[in-house]
Amino acid sequence: MERWNPQIFRNQAKAAGVPPELVAHMATVGKRITSCYREIQPVFTLKHLAVLSGVDYGFLRHTVGRNTGAYTEFQIRKRPSANGQTSYRTICVPSPALMKVQRWVARNILSHVPAHPCSVAFSTGDSLYNAVAPHCPSKWLVKLDIRNFFESIDEISVYKVFHQLGFEPLIAFEMARLCTYVGTNPLNSQDRWEDSHLLPEYIIKLYQYPGQGHLPQGAPTSPMLANLASRTLDDRLSALADEHPVRYTRYADDMTFSTEDVGFGREKASVLIKRVYQQLDRQALSPNTAKTTVVPPGARKLVLGLSVEETVPRLTRQFKDLLRQHIHYLLRDDVGPLKHAAAREFASTTGLRHHLEGLLAFAAQIEPTWAASQRSRLQAVSWPY
Repeated sequence: MERWNPQIFRNQAKAAGVPPELVAHMATVGKRITSCYREIQPVFTLKHLAVLSGVDYGFLRHTVGRNTGAYTEFQIRKRPSANGQTSYRTICVPSPALMKVQRWVARNILSHVPAHPCSVAFSTGDSLYNAVAPHCPSKWLVKLDIRNFFESIDEISVYKVFHQLGFEPLIAFEMARLCTYVGTNPLNSQDRWEDSHLLPEYIIKLYQYPGQGHLPQGAPTSPMLANLASRTLDDRLSALADEHPVRYTRYADDMTFSTEDVGFGREKASVLIKRVYQQLDRQALSPNTAKTTVVPPGARKLVLGLSVEETVPRLTRQFKDLLRQHIHYLLRDDVGPLKHAAAREFASTTGLRHHLEGLLAFAAQIEPTWAASQRSRLQAVSWPY
């Protein structure tokens, strides 16, 4: 979409017969929105958003009022915890029409707003390598996890993101509703939109709903909105890291602090953890205390599955051994693709091949020379038709 231009907008609005005072107001709003981030596309009303995104206005309006079944819920199993307990992650898939408008918002608004420098996921140019590199090399690691990260970010926080970008209160509220979901999540079960102070003529009856929405996992807008809603938290944790001093990054709900100082010690780590918990509480977030980890010198140091013990991120020995083992059995005459796929419980050799291609693509981001050597070996495998 072309960059918004106030002069062109005025001419088009005038030609469409829009009242001059309304044109002047919208031009002022548009300038305010684009003053900080030039590429953002201004949106003035819900009907304007419907035209820009190509989604039916009536659908958008009823979705804002929580009157459409706009999401499909399903659960996927998480990795087993250390105590062996099985847990599940709820995924909320937007309907095609809602997905379309969310993608428009993500592409034309959110993608043009930079996240905090310490936030290393979901922004343009982010990569796993760059997310891990700040912690190389490390002697001490402190790793923490935010419990129910997306579900803890409510629609009021999302509204504030859009409003602080310069959007008018009503459309900021409407976009917040379009990007949030009221499901079975117990965290936001109460309606905290206080409208008792409003005169009746300013209350939109359709929009009244007795529940607080949250960011759904599965919506294309959720990752970027989570980052922007957490910017204040990143500011405070970055300042906290400077005080200790340690390095800090946040990859979605995973927070990592590290230092090269061998003498950092468990006492300092304990103080740091306590203060991080305090900052999470200020943000209405909760730590997953079962995943809080302090890694001392001499222990294996992994950040997001990569080793940070050297000057650059490295693949783990376990990852390399597993990939080499796969290729070894695929090349053996007495095993080969069919027997190996069955032994590893893959539904087909095609599924196994795609799995290995994915592992190699991941490896190529971290250690391209090693990945190239393994890809050459994999190409020697005789796959069945």
